[in-house]
Amino acid sequence: MKVLVTGAAGFIGFHVSKHLLERGDTVIGLDNFTPYYDVSLKEARIKELQNLNKDLVFEKLDLLDNDALSRFCSEHQPDRIIHLAAQAGVRYSIEHPRDVIQANVVTFMNILDQANELRVEHFVYASSSSVYGSNQDIPFRITDNVDHPISMYAATKKANELMAHVYSHLYQLPSTGLRFFTVYGPWGRPDMSAFLFAKAIYSGETIKLFNHGNHRRDFTYIDDIVSGVIKVLDSPPESKANHYALFNMGNNQPVELMEFLRLIEQNVGKKAITELVDMQPGDVEETYADIDAISNDLGYRPKTSIDVGIAKLIDWYKSYYGQV
Repeated sequence: MKVLVTGAAGFIGFHVSKHLLERGDTVIGLDNFTPYYDVSLKEARIKELQNLNKDLVFEKLDLLDNDALSRFCSEHQPDRIIHLAAQAGVRYSIEHPRDVIQANVVTFMNILDQANELRVEHFVYASSSSVYGSNQDIPFRITDNVDHPISMYAATKKANELMAHVYSHLYQLPSTGLRFFTVYGPWGRPDMSAFLFAKAIYSGETIKLFNHGNHRRDFTYIDDIVSGVIKVLDSPPESKANHYALFNMGNNQPVELMEFLRLIEQNVGKKAITELVDMQPGDVEETYADIDAISNDLGYRPKTSIDVGIAKLIDWYKSYYGQV
């Protein structure tokens, strides 16, 4: 099977591509290497994939360039698409809303249109737990109202879900959206809490604990995310009346932020310097995924406990960044 993976140099895109290559699929990867964080990490991920499989098809391409995207898709004719490319960051989206609209909505329109033109067997795309906003009903259910986002990032992800629904309805394009919950693990994004905490502990810098540390997050290990993405990819919505599906993908076990920090300290072998500060704009106190739908429909069951996941992450961090 030929699978187009956008954002292949990104955290989740890298791991999904690696799994597909290892099981024998042809991966057609795209990424524009946006400098939102250290580009050398993205380059290292692609090098890792190329070392795994010399036949990997990869091209640096900006999805805003619709003509280039169309030519690329026409040349390679993927069977299915996993769209993971996006401008991440809730706080970034508050400061740069126009950039995020371009990166997350206009590009989504471009890749969605290509999926329809190619009549792909399945269009799978990344949404986010951010769409739940300040929803007070815990755990977050896929049937919850998500009409009140509190960041532009969340608004773009909700827009993606609606756009995909239109194409599934009008053109019978099989599509599935995945609301990811706080993904962490080796090769992860440097702007995420696990990396920020580890880096600060090693360097002796102060960690700001927002909301005075009173956060709970449904931290989901990358291997469990990849397992879920592959299960979804292999299971296009079959109903002739509705070719559209939407799932939460989380660990279903929220963890206190202070416990998360303690586990990082334990694995680094050094105490953190912390400062308690107020809540940030666009942030929420708790995330908690109800995963009954994806568990019942596809047998998705996360297997990695937070202590095991953090140990694996810090082992990789030490190796990659040369920490001892």
